[in-house]
Amino acid sequence: MRKTMIILAIILIGMLIPVGFSTSDSQVVITYGETTYNNAGYKNTVDNFFTTQAGVDLNTVGSKIISASDVNKISSTITGKTYSSSQIFSSALVDLNENDDLEVSVDKSKITTITGDMYISALKSAGITAGHVYVTSPVSATGESALAGIMNSYEVATDVEIPETVKEAANQEIYTQAEIVKNSDVDADELSKLVDDVKEEVIVNNITDHTTIVNIINNYTINNNINISNNDIENLADTIEQIQNVQGDINSYQSEVSDVFNDTTTQANDLLGGLFN
Repeated sequence: MRKTMIILAIILIGMLIPVGFSTSDSQVVITYGETTYNNAGYKNTVDNFFTTQAGVDLNTVGSKIISASDVNKISSTITGKTYSSSQIFSSALVDLNENDDLEVSVDKSKITTITGDMYISALKSAGITAGHVYVTSPVSATGESALAGIMNSYEVATDVEIPETVKEAANQEIYTQAEIVKNSDVDADELSKLVDDVKEEVIVNNITDHTTIVNIINNYTINNNINISNNDIENLADTIEQIQNVQGDINSYQSEVSDVFNDTTTQANDLLGGLFN
């Protein structure tokens, strides 16, 4: 009798859960670099990667185009670089249906500089801690410009805008790490761990003094036998200091995004609890 009741309950769950509450493609968003989007062959290559890796039906997924001007709004204030419409290749898919933890899958055959750990570190700096992100390009690319598209995808999927100060800090982190990796022999994941560990210490102890942050980084490089220049250490300290200075904006954004996820979870628990009761 008990088995029969359980089976009936499972059937009822399938019948009674609202359509809008099921796994929704509205929580999957793709951002294409404009160069990729405007080239049918490039777009097809990127779409094949997303279909294979993410297992989603791209015909039902929302998408946006990230233009050179979108990237330049950020890059020009950080590195002074400006990109043309023929240089924006990196594309990303964000799936918020997988929202238990933050995961990033990078097409290592095409993305040459930025690693999954670097994206995770920068996204966490922006207050993003959930979802599965996929990053690729139809041709070899550093992956630096992809972060703008990733954060844009999160804004579309959650309907919560990321503060500009937070975007700038997260992008500054990506660009700084990319430059260090390109100009030194340091391992990318090793550098990402350095940044994560130092950020954690700075945030936990509420450190805002630049010299103190420099000393923390310097001690970390010595203890872990990481060889980067004094200039690199200074640039990392500037980046981490910037992130620390916008913690108020990060916390505010996190609170709003958390509400989005918690609302969905609460609806599920209420519905299932009511059925089994």
